[in-house]
Amino acid sequence: MTEPVRVRALADGDWDAVVALERDAYTGLGLSEGRAALQSRAAASPETCYVVDVGARTAGYLLALPYPPHRYPDLTRTEAARGAPEPGNLHLHDIVVAPELRRRGLARHLLHRLTDTARARGDGRISLVAVGGTERFWSARGFVAEPGVVPAGAYGDGAVYMSRPVAATRPTRVRPSPSPPAPTLREVS
Repeated sequence: MTEPVRVRALADGDWDAVVALERDAYTGLGLSEGRAALQSRAAASPETCYVVDVGARTAGYLLALPYPPHRYPDLTRTEAARGAPEPGNLHLHDIVVAPELRRRGLARHLLHRLTDTARARGDGRISLVAVGGTERFWSARGFVAEPGVVPAGAYGDGAVYMSRPVAATRPTRVRPSPSPPAPTLREVS
């Protein structure tokens, strides 16, 4: 039996799991920010920060916040309090899925939720900084590299700023056969 998958808003009780996932994903790259920085980013735009649960377990998270194009959070500082963010560009600052649960479509669930939110907010683009050799992963999801935006060392070696337009609607999949395969994961909103 497959455990249900649920994407939901990040809540106060999620921080221990989020901090552990972030630490495990980024410490080896020298990019771990710590609880205060992560919480400051979520506080800047709580409606664009999510966790994904598999059964009762927090399996991953996504932090995004409005940022002007070609700008991104400073990893050495907490996010300053700002007024109501203007729609335009939604910066996907962080997305992590537990290593043992990768390749199950969990990141896709988080990205769909973010894209739907960006569309509803009126954002025209989603941006990110690809780190740790993930540029190919993001390219496969429609993000285009914009070299020279991230200075050397700001997000580790080889970091690349990337962005993509927010599609007007979520694309529908064309199935090759009249009877689609049984789903392996179920999203519950």
